[in-house]
Amino acid sequence: MQGQQPIRKGQFYFIYDDMSNLVLEDKTKRGLEVQERGLDEKYGVEAEKGMIYDMDGIGHRVGIRWYFPKSDHTLDQVSKIAEEIERKYRAIREMTCPDDD
Repeated sequence: MQGQQPIRKGQFYFIYDDMSNLVLEDKTKRGLEVQERGLDEKYGVEAEKGMIYDMDGIGHRVGIRWYFPKSDHTLDQVSKIAEEIERKYRAIREMTCPDDD
């Protein structure tokens, strides 16, 4: 979504309008190489996924961007999902870095 202005953004996400979809991008995954595009089971929409590795070297597929068709999803619905992402990362940050604001 390079060069495109987000229509909504949070500390950990962007939402873009790409004409037929509302695209939710996880900012914490920016720069992660897209390795596949397919159906995301959690949200039931097309998603770009990459691979991250834990400290044991085990790879985990993670969502980078989700494509919510505008025919089925409103900006408010996608924003609610984005806010879930926001809350999740804020909680992680609070547990790992309680002094950071």
